[in-house]
Amino acid sequence: MSFSSDTKNELCKVECQKCCAVAQCYGIVLYCNTFSNSEVKIVTENQAFAKILPRLFKRAFGFSFDSTAKSKSGKESFIIKSPEKIGKIFSVYGYEKEDVLAHHINYGIIEEECCRQSFIRGAFLAGGSVTDPEKQYHLELVTAHYNVSRETYSLLLDMGFSPKSASRSGNHIIYFKSSAAIEDFLTTIGAPVSAMDIMSAKIEKGMTNSVNRLVNCDTANVAKTVDAAQSQIEAINILKQTGKFKNLPEKLKYTAEMRLKNPELSLSELAEVFDPPVTKSGLNHRFRKIMELAGK
Repeated sequence: MSFSSDTKNELCKVECQKCCAVAQCYGIVLYCNTFSNSEVKIVTENQAFAKILPRLFKRAFGFSFDSTAKSKSGKESFIIKSPEKIGKIFSVYGYEKEDVLAHHINYGIIEEECCRQSFIRGAFLAGGSVTDPEKQYHLELVTAHYNVSRETYSLLLDMGFSPKSASRSGNHIIYFKSSAAIEDFLTTIGAPVSAMDIMSAKIEKGMTNSVNRLVNCDTANVAKTVDAAQSQIEAINILKQTGKFKNLPEKLKYTAEMRLKNPELSLSELAEVFDPPVTKSGLNHRFRKIMELAGK
């Protein structure tokens, strides 16, 4: 089961009053597959949504769907073709059935904050999806109605959100890509558990990234240590091969011998085994001198 499906299952458990049922159904019909003066058709593959849909419509409008059908792929369709029932839906939302050319949101239906939340919840159930936060952060609402998408965008702005918009294959999309925005959105419409799952995924990703950065940093430091030691050993061997090693000052000879005996140690670690003790900067200065002489 997908994260989006789990989120819709959670939303389907939210109980709503009569006014909120009307508002939620409003979001559903404006974001469903078909909403015209001749047909209402809602298609879903979410079983929890399919289960509550008849109850919602009964509570909001006082009637049932004309027919339902289930495809082989598991998608269930809820259909209304009765002119009287469609007329009732149009009337509830303040539309003139014969005069609707393009749908708009009747803000009078969603004046109360609870009704606004229910409207957005219905829109998400019918035309929304959210990506698994383990993969990426993306939530979107899709409708075929341009005006509805623009007005929902404005509604979300009024509710304190900052959505983005786009068009795709003739549909109009409102979307979020910020994990924090998606968390707030889901909490607002009644899915706090899903919002917490996103927070948990974000924390886990942050911890994983931190560990990876530390590992990469350690790996890089080890590589630098090995490269530096190898360069120093090569310089010492050059001095030995050219016969110049025996002419080195005793401190440089001792330093070179200690490096040859401890090729795996970093500069700091090598400084600690010297007797008498030597500082890291002092040891670094000696190796620069050895490298310089080998270069000559």
